[in-house]
Amino acid sequence: MQAVCPNEWADIVEVLSTYRLDPNSWLKAGGNRGDIAEEIDGEFGKRGWVEARLDLETKGILYRKSGDRIGELPAVKQEGYLVDNFKNRVVLDVEWNAKDGNLDRDLASYRSWFEAGVISSAVIITKDRLKLLSLARKLWAQHQATLPEEKRNAKLPIDLTTSTVTAFDKAQMRVKRGVMGTCPVLIVAATDATWNGKPFL
Repeated sequence: MQAVCPNEWADIVEVLSTYRLDPNSWLKAGGNRGDIAEEIDGEFGKRGWVEARLDLETKGILYRKSGDRIGELPAVKQEGYLVDNFKNRVVLDVEWNAKDGNLDRDLASYRSWFEAGVISSAVIITKDRLKLLSLARKLWAQHQATLPEEKRNAKLPIDLTTSTVTAFDKAQMRVKRGVMGTCPVLIVAATDATWNGKPFL
């Protein structure tokens, strides 16, 4: 990716090197996927990346032995899906809190697009669920300690215990199975090191 799409690679490195996870956006009931994904998508949007649906159309063209064109076969269309970010020949999806089946769709699509020659590589940004669960519990306990006892609630405002959502280990398992074929795919996960160091308020 760095060699064939250097500008897009520079965007990815810049965004991922500077993005920090804010507990006040992250540990918010009902806004978990939307807020985090929108923050990250917004950073790519500032750099010219766009949300787009990528469809494929294959057409067979018939030629005589002499090279004269004699006709064409009906086009075969393959409808894609709306990717979060697309620029030049790179696809980038932020899979923060979706059902983990989305990863099968993503990687299979990347494979078909790469094999058709329309993309050079793909990126999935997700989370390390267990590391973020540990961080969330720590931050939430610290926050609860600042509240009057009658207002305390030990339950996290978001569910980080379910294992059926998109996360690094789920993506890693599929990559090891080769779901993406020969398409180069970068999987990046937010961890406790991504935290901005601020408390939950």
